[in-house]
Amino acid sequence: MPQTESPDRHDGSGPGAHHVTGPQIVVMGVTGSGKTTMGAALSERLRVPFADADDFHPPANIAKMSAGIPLDDVDRRPWLQAIGAWLAAHAATGGVVGCSALRRAYRDILRRSAPAITFVHLAGRPEVIRGRVAARPGHFMPASLVDSQFQTLEPLEPDEHGIVLDLTKPVDQLIDDYLTAVRQR
Repeated sequence: MPQTESPDRHDGSGPGAHHVTGPQIVVMGVTGSGKTTMGAALSERLRVPFADADDFHPPANIAKMSAGIPLDDVDRRPWLQAIGAWLAAHAATGGVVGCSALRRAYRDILRRSAPAITFVHLAGRPEVIRGRVAARPGHFMPASLVDSQFQTLEPLEPDEHGIVLDLTKPVDQLIDDYLTAVRQR
């Protein structure tokens, strides 16, 4: 099926930029915010590939989180570099990744590989997230790590290309809100 024109195109110009013809989007937020659900739906709407950042974790990271131990920056660096490489490999087609990207430094690692990234931060209250995570059977991230995720979270800064959306809205509304924001830019 031919790719449709997206309102989130970037020409890849600028220092160190890659040639980008499709949207490169990272749906970010704490665990349980709906990154995978929103990311998959957004990629379908934009007709670009989707990747879940959880699939890029090495077994040691999953074991650590399953044991209730938060990851540190040393654990996250190769994981973030692998996600950035996936985005760079999809520069021509575009792509959407569901990735926590909690700190500015983590987003900077992703931007090094894919400078045209737009971040979509799914934001919400800790009690909403705790309820969602507790209701998620079989996931490696325990509800006990929700507070550490909020402690790590650094909101998007004014110079970061992105949008903050209320995670309590239905997915279709979130996608519409994202597309409206892109059109208004």
